[in-house]
Amino acid sequence: MNTDAIADIKAIEQLVATVERTQRAKDADGFLALFRPDALWTTAHGKVLLGLDAIAEFTRAVLPRADWDGDVTYEVVHTQFLRPDVAAVKVRQIYRSAEGDTEGAPLYVMTKQDDGAWLLHACQNTEVRVD
Repeated sequence: MNTDAIADIKAIEQLVATVERTQRAKDADGFLALFRPDALWTTAHGKVLLGLDAIAEFTRAVLPRADWDGDVTYEVVHTQFLRPDVAAVKVRQIYRSAEGDTEGAPLYVMTKQDDGAWLLHACQNTEVRVD
């Protein structure tokens, strides 16, 4: 793997760590700063949000009153570069609460910006059901 790819993987992992940090802090503005303006987000329950304005409206309504106790982890489990500036990133998320843990399996399509920063572009969150 070349040094650019290694640096990009580290940057992507940092972005996912920032998702975790902002989720733990229930920091809507910090979370929203990770998206492109034309981003697409599909929630774990299938709500489709087109564009940063829709993502922001949803996030500001839901994140501050989320029912987990702030203990959430996000782990990058696989990164696939679709092009040098586009990556599909599989993440494992676990939200812990008094009622029990909830697991998610998001897929983040990230794009590298002209300044070298990676941002969330098209994301699908999926709840993992344990039956």
